[in-house]
Amino acid sequence: MFFSWYSFVEKGSRSHSICVKGMKGTYRGTTQIDLNHHPGEQGFRLPSSSPLTSSVSPRYLFALQIKYDLACGHLTCNESSAALLVSHIVQSEIGDFDEIQSRQHLLYNKYIPEQDALLDKILECHRKHAGQTPAESDYQLLEIARRLEMYGIRLHPAKDRENTKLNLAVAHTGILVFQGHTKINAFNWSKVRKLSFKRKRFLIKLRPDLNSACQDTLEFLMASRDCCKVFWKICVEYHAFFRLFEEPKPKPKPVLFTRGSSFRFSPRLSDSSGASQGLVNGQRQALTPGPSPDGRQPSPLTSPLLNDAGCVRTDDEDELRRKRFPTDKAYFIAKELLTTERTYLKDLEVITVSFQSLLEKEEAAPDSLGSMVSANYDPLHKFHADFLKEVEQRLALWEGRSNAHMKGDHQLIGDIMLKNIQGLKQLSAHLQKLSEVLLELERACRASRRLEVLCRDLELQKVCYLPLNVFLLRPLHRLMHYKQLLERLCKHYPATHVDFRDSRAALADVSEMVAQLHGTMIKMENFQKLLELRKDLVGIDNLAAPGREFIRLGCLSKLSAKGLQQRMFFLFNDVLLYTSRGMTASNQFKVHGQLPLYGMTVSSPPPFWGQAPRALVDVRYAVANSASEMDKWIEDIKMAIDLSEKCNGPSSNPLACSLGESKSLEDSALEQESEDDLSASRTSLERQVPHRGNTTVHVCWHRNTSVSMVDFSLAVENQLSGNLLRKFKNSNGWQKLWVVFTNFSLFFYKTHQDNSPLASLPLLGYSVTIPSESENIHKDYVFKLHFKSHVYYFRSESEYSFERWMEVIRSATTSACRTRILSRKESHPY
Repeated sequence: MFFSWYSFVEKGSRSHSICVKGMKGTYRGTTQIDLNHHPGEQGFRLPSSSPLTSSVSPRYLFALQIKYDLACGHLTCNESSAALLVSHIVQSEIGDFDEIQSRQHLLYNKYIPEQDALLDKILECHRKHAGQTPAESDYQLLEIARRLEMYGIRLHPAKDRENTKLNLAVAHTGILVFQGHTKINAFNWSKVRKLSFKRKRFLIKLRPDLNSACQDTLEFLMASRDCCKVFWKICVEYHAFFRLFEEPKPKPKPVLFTRGSSFRFSPRLSDSSGASQGLVNGQRQALTPGPSPDGRQPSPLTSPLLNDAGCVRTDDEDELRRKRFPTDKAYFIAKELLTTERTYLKDLEVITVSFQSLLEKEEAAPDSLGSMVSANYDPLHKFHADFLKEVEQRLALWEGRSNAHMKGDHQLIGDIMLKNIQGLKQLSAHLQKLSEVLLELERACRASRRLEVLCRDLELQKVCYLPLNVFLLRPLHRLMHYKQLLERLCKHYPATHVDFRDSRAALADVSEMVAQLHGTMIKMENFQKLLELRKDLVGIDNLAAPGREFIRLGCLSKLSAKGLQQRMFFLFNDVLLYTSRGMTASNQFKVHGQLPLYGMTVSSPPPFWGQAPRALVDVRYAVANSASEMDKWIEDIKMAIDLSEKCNGPSSNPLACSLGESKSLEDSALEQESEDDLSASRTSLERQVPHRGNTTVHVCWHRNTSVSMVDFSLAVENQLSGNLLRKFKNSNGWQKLWVVFTNFSLFFYKTHQDNSPLASLPLLGYSVTIPSESENIHKDYVFKLHFKSHVYYFRSESEYSFERWMEVIRSATTSACRTRILSRKESHPY
């Protein structure tokens, strides 16, 4: 007699679908079984036509099936689990442990392929089962087997689009993807919209999901069309068995033509069936979901089939999705580590791939620069690539893709952080040399005009979505991100938590590294900002002079003989520049004048200026667009004046520029800019714009605001990545995007695997709020961004991620107070 059973067994459940095949026929059906029965005890009864006697217990049949799977190698498990399973089989067959009898029994009976290597371990386990009856041993065998990750799993060889060898499997929860015997992905039935196959290609169409980084349609290549069709049939049967309350009626066959497969799940699951309609692989049929066992109507989530009408996510599905994933705050902190690490690794590749390839091809680039970049960034890239793999594996286990009894060992992140922070400390020498790389690049660009042009061409490429110098400093910024994540983790954990000790030790190590590199980081951020501003200004030669520090830039209205004219002001620790936007292709700003800060005074505006907020600078008037803007400028200018007086005289590095014709340029510059040009520029910020037309300087110009070094420093600390659903003001559906927040902007990607953004949205001037009831956004975790008539809605996956996105976006839309940056800079004031 040969017994076989389909693995329609939900772990922890006692409801099974069993298929018993004998020499005289087949019984297939669903039954409630009692796993406490054994041969000789009264178990469930098979139909009278069954070749099996009524006294055979289903538990015994399952035990036989597990023995068969172990012997054939179908049930994959580790050595400890295999030895324990075999020990219970031996206990059931020969009784209590006896050294000689047990050893001889195992020598003559092979239960697993590599049994000889585990003989001693099996005997040791068998010794512990004294007193167990055969029924108890079979029960323990089933209890252990059902907790195994590969229990009931049959692997089907396949390949992905990159030709990587994989294995596909189907379970009660959905479709699983394995690499070898390691599960690397899982697609729950609620995620799957449609299953189909075309020749050897097996296709999975997914619904939009924040928790998945996969494409909307996944494609796997199988060995043949027959293999593909067999796996598709298995998937359809599993889905129907575990998701339907009643069997759909078969579709009447057409008289003349047919299209597609007519395969359906055939066993009747309930006595009642009604007219129904659904879609499986393009075949449409009627299905009206019947009531659930408790008498309630089933939700759209648990009823029908894989159809295209299910693209819109329901509230029930959102609730189930939240229940499926961990809710502990530590999990979401770990997930933030994962998402930001993915972005950070992509940023490193701008240097290790794009920039290094430019240096290798360009003869004008000095060999010393290429050597410095390779020697310092390649080890960092390799280290963080390995770190990212560890975090991805840990999160996969944390999300429930492991054995139930092992989950507690994987719901941690402090141990991985501690291990890798200690490894990163070994690379401190490379981190300390990053400032030398930035200085060497600046020297090389000054020496070679061609290299400077090539670097600007690299910044024109989509992959370089930020200034090149920003990417060079990314490793220093990442240390601060680790520190913030660990601070939140330690604040969340109680002192008795198993992960608290490792998290606190990791925080101590990374804090030490940040303190050591703090001074270098502050100086390099300022130097990088000066280099960036130099590209936006025309008429300045030595902006990045030693000792000069940037304080604030912004748009003010300057009073001249022709009235108030829009000007862009740049405040440094020794000079105040005012400029106007030129009409060149690069949209640079022309310097019209410079006001040395030494000896300057700032006072309130005269009474005849009325109540409008204005600041009087020296003998020149400048008007801010609000009282808060006026206060920021006055505070910063007074602080800069105090610093210049403490330096005992005028700056030793005056700006080198020809300003002889500044007055005539000042009078005529604004007349060249029509109001149409300005309004067109303001409304084009959300679209793709030419290079250097969407920098922070230009955004401030168009939106009539200002940004300080305080804000730039906080923007470096407040970076975030992750999946969001986006909805426009007048649209109906939500679009899933991978979103990166950095440099006062949101950058949108289709997935985290993309190398370049689809678009960007500068946030300066925007307001972030929660939608009102009148806007009819009846979803959780939604925030609203609006500037004038531009409105966007974004939806996050959890309360934690919602709060984090609100926090970082507010940091870009609300200027910080100066006391915070002074405390951050400590002994390194402007």
